[in-house]
Amino acid sequence: MTIRGVLFDVDGTLYDYEKAEEAGLHEHLVAKGLSVRFESPAEALRVWREVREEEYPRFLNGELTFAAQKAARIRRFLAHAGVVGALEWTDEAATAWFASYAVQRDAIRRAFDDAQPVLGALAGRFRLGVVSNSVTAHQRAKLDAIGLLGYFTEPLICSQEHGSAKPGASIFLAGCEALGLTPAEAAYVGDDYEKDAVGARDAGLQAVWLDRSASGGSGAVDAGIRVIASLTELMSL
Repeated sequence: MTIRGVLFDVDGTLYDYEKAEEAGLHEHLVAKGLSVRFESPAEALRVWREVREEEYPRFLNGELTFAAQKAARIRRFLAHAGVVGALEWTDEAATAWFASYAVQRDAIRRAFDDAQPVLGALAGRFRLGVVSNSVTAHQRAKLDAIGLLGYFTEPLICSQEHGSAKPGASIFLAGCEALGLTPAEAAYVGDDYEKDAVGARDAGLQAVWLDRSASGGSGAVDAGIRVIASLTELMSL
């Protein structure tokens, strides 16, 4: 069946989250006088991301709210940095610390260079949408700030409001429904192999794995998954 719509992941696919996260964390630790608590900026980033990868899934499975997972991350991260009493910080204090970090992060946030040209080229030919493991207001504000929100006329489908997260099939199907398409008529593009590519494939969509680390899209993948190294390759698909 002909593909009539394309659904996108946001972080790591359209938005260069990791670069903004790295620079924002470094600037914030320097501003707070905490950079000396780590052997190097790379070590601080490693700890930050390790904690994030353990706490964020607790939000996705409904154990924590979006705000509470931020607070939990800050308490653990600052405790690792040796901040006395960090584990006893209130949610309000920890969330405020996260918010001040986010100001540094968001000051340099940007879309990947290939995002806007490709969305512009696709917009006149395909229905475009977003399916993200996040909160709708958060992702809408982010897409607006990096100049991409206008390409998505349909509602953004995010796990918080939908009630379940990728790689579960239902959130992909909700994205298709938002575009008024069947799964067979939609492609899904994302940078996480298991959550995005395998999840979309299993939900019946044409799965496209964006592997920016590859040169031309390489490596063994499961059947039913296409690999690209840049969003520009979508045009040839």
